[in-house]
Formats: sequence, C-alpha cells, structure tokens
Amino acid sequence: MEKSLPEKLEASTVEHEEHSPPDLKQSSLTGDNEHEHSLTLADVYRNHKAIIGWSFYWAMCAIGWGFDAQINGAVISIASFRRDFGYVADGVAILPASWQSAFNVCSSVGQFFGGFLCSWVADRIGRRASLLCGVIICTGGIFGEIFSASRGAFLASKIILGFGLGFYLTLGPLMCSELSPVVLRGLSTAGLNLGISIGQLLSNAVIKGFGDRVDKWAYAGPFCVQLFFTLFLLVGLPFSPESPWYLVRANNPEEAKKSLQRLWGKGFDVTPKLAAIHQSVEEAAQQGEASFVDCFRGTNLLRTSISTGIFACQHLAGIIFVLGYSTYFFELAGLDVSHAFSLGIGVTACGVLGNFVSWFVVNSYGRRWVFVLGMATLTVLLLLIGIMDVIPTNGASWVQASCTVVYAFIYFMTIGAMAFVLLGEVPTSTLRARTAALATATQSVCGITMNVIMPYMVNPDQANMKGKVGFVFGGLAFLGTLWSFIYVPELKGRTFAEIDTLFINRVPPRKMGSYQIN
Repeated sequence: MEKSLPEKLEASTVEHEEHSPPDLKQSSLTGDNEHEHSLTLADVYRNHKAIIGWSFYWAMCAIGWGFDAQINGAVISIASFRRDFGYVADGVAILPASWQSAFNVCSSVGQFFGGFLCSWVADRIGRRASLLCGVIICTGGIFGEIFSASRGAFLASKIILGFGLGFYLTLGPLMCSELSPVVLRGLSTAGLNLGISIGQLLSNAVIKGFGDRVDKWAYAGPFCVQLFFTLFLLVGLPFSPESPWYLVRANNPEEAKKSLQRLWGKGFDVTPKLAAIHQSVEEAAQQGEASFVDCFRGTNLLRTSISTGIFACQHLAGIIFVLGYSTYFFELAGLDVSHAFSLGIGVTACGVLGNFVSWFVVNSYGRRWVFVLGMATLTVLLLLIGIMDVIPTNGASWVQASCTVVYAFIYFMTIGAMAFVLLGEVPTSTLRARTAALATATQSVCGITMNVIMPYMVNPDQANMKGKVGFVFGGLAFLGTLWSFIYVPELKGRTFAEIDTLFINRVPPRKMGSYQIN
C-alpha cells in the first residue's frame, strides 16, 4: 500500500538518523529556524555554492522577458521595421498607432494566459518540466517573429512568445524563493530584476548593432538573439534540482531529500529542513486543496493584494513610458538617431548597475523603505521630465534624457528589484505558484493597458505629448507611493513560518518589520 506523506517523511528521517552521529540530531523546526537565522552570506558562499548557482540559473529566466519588453519599444525606432509593417508619408516611415498598439499588446496577452497555465502545470508536473514547456513555446514564437511575412503572422508569433514568457516570469520568482535560505532569498529574487535589466541592455545593444541596416535583418537579427536565452536555459535544465517544496507536496519526500542534499551538500544534515517544509505543507493542506479562489479568502486576500499591487506600482511609475520607449522618445525629443540609440543603451546599462546596487541595499535596508522611497523618487523624476517639456530651452531635451538615465538606476535599485523579492516572500507556500501567476497577470494587464495608450500619447500623428507624458505618470506614481506606504511590508530576515505568523496574526503590513514574534 502506498505510504502517506507523514509516513514517508518519518521513514526518510529514521533512515537518515541511523547513519548520522547523535550531535547532528536536532529538533526539526527549532533547529531549522536557528540555522536559517544564524546563516550568513559568507557561509552560503563557502559551503553551499550550489544554492547560489542554481538560484542564478532560475533568475536568468527573466532575461528573455526583459529582452522582449524592451525590444517592443526599441524596434519601433528601426526605419525598416516601420517601412515593412507600416507606411511611408513624406519620406518618413510611420507605424499606424493601431498596429503599434496591437504589436505591443500581443506579448502581454500571451503572458496573461501563459502565467495561469504555468501555475497549473508547475503544481502538477513540477517546476523543471514546466520550464521545458516554456522554452519550447518561446522557441516557436521566436522563429515565427524572424520569418513572419505579414502583420497577422507576426502578431500570432508575438502571442506565442508571450505565452512562453509567462512561464518564465512565473517560474523565476517561484524557484528562487523555494531554493534559497533566508539570507540569500532577497539577493536571489532580486536577481530576477538583474535578468530583466540584462535582457533590456542586450536588446538595446543589438538594436544599435543592427539598426543601421536597411533590410529585414535590421529587426529580424535582434529577434534571433533571443534564441541564445532559450539555449542557455535548455542546456542547464537537465542538471537543475527540482523544488523540494513541490516534491513534498507531490508526496515524494525521498526525492525532496535528494534535492535538498544536492543544494546544501552531501555532508549537510537536511532532515530539519525537510521536516520544516513538510510541516508548512501539512498545515496549509489542512485548509483543503488550493485554488485561485483561495488567493482571495481570509488573510490570503491581503497577501495577494500586496503581491500584485507591487507590480501594478511599476506601471503606475511609468516603466513602459521611460524604459520601453526610451530610444523612440529620445528621437521625438529632437536627438539624432545615433545619440538616441546610445542613450537607450546608457539607460539600460544604468538599470543593470542599479540592480547590482540593490543586492547591497536589500539585505542592509530591507524591502519596505527601499520600495516606498523608490516610488517617491521616481514620482519626482517623472514630474521633472514633464516640466522640462514645457520649458523652451535648448538643454531641456538633455535634462529629460538625464532624468531618464537616473530613473533607470533608481527603478532597478528599488521597486524593480523589491517587487520580485516581495513576490518570493509574501505568498503562502501552497498558493505560491498561483500568486506568482496572478502577479504575472497583473504585469500583463497593466502592460496591455499602457501599450495601448502609449502610441496615442506619444506618436506624432496622435496626441504628440512627448515629455508631457511625465505629468500623467507622475500623478499615477504619487498614488502608487501612497499605496506602498500603507501596504508594503518589511520581511527582511523572516523565515516562511514567521511570515505566515505575521499574516495569521493580522499584523498591519507597515508594522511587520518591528513586530516581535515569540
């Protein structure tokens, strides 16, 4: 007869203890909590390098998403793309605003549905098999982009690619949070933002490299580069350990133990960690089988609101406007094409630098105030971009460009990185995949909304607002700042069990950092 999960866990624990010296035996929960709080980054680097390596691998899922998000706006600056998919008026190639909106929206539509499917697949066949599905789907979408000869075929390819990217954006924070100890969790999940910024930097770099061409490969070439990201993930996938949290929920503690052993090293006693995961899963399972409806019940409603709200704040702060349209915006502001391309690369390079700085910030200053102050600073920068657009001076365009560069640094150092950190920490264990899917859906819905309205706001044949768009997003960012002050919690140094306690006790998010748990 098939053993139950508790029976399998007990058998695994007894077998381990028979081969372990007495001083390695310790209380499961207390021992694991004490170890998590005493562990330092130096300890992880010296003794558990596999955790760092595999956290980095899963964080790199975000490269493909960042590349696609950036190229949507950057490819519009390529004349041959506007010519092949748009029309020429008075010698200038122009993309119709309706087609531009459809082009930008398609990927987000795919991500919306891809995230939900991924959450279902990841809880049934595992995280590794789900990533394989995502890689295959993305590869098909990329080939479609490269060889599409019509608008319809190109849009269909963008939807397919977005579907696969929904898998990437759901699995990345999910695996980084489930593989990492407390001391590494912030850096690991913030690494997802590094992947996004690297993808955006590479996107602008290849656009600049191919942008001078006058044939199809001026834009098809950059799409080809996306295949390298799928190859990287595909090569590493067979060697990656499965999530021990998934394996315990799948009633397979023996494989969960092997996965933990691969991560922590052969000489490390993983029994307390296995028992702690088991207890968390068992306690959550007592509430019944998890569903999306459960994400909106009881205290989970607050956890879901925080997990999705932080990503909505990114769009309220104008991420699509400032980063997605940076190169095109620079051209509309009056800078020549060469300077526009160079500044576009500079913007994303500052984003990469900001993400590196976030690694030092997240463990030193936590999550809450970094996020709130980041929102406030971005609000000021957006308003300054708007003000510069109504001041008739020759240097106004360069001030706007400088604000955009600073914006990229602040964004990736603060709300860009902290959103993924909080997504890895806030959800309860059984709803983690579903909450990640809802966060991906939030990204997609906000992306769809912004990508529909942006062409009409900035295109010369429409509202032609140029930098005045900064006033619109400055006001929205101010509202996001108020929301984040109330709802963004401080979870630095908390184990998953402690985070559960904070929400069960209904501690207000703004007070979680100072709340004492007995």
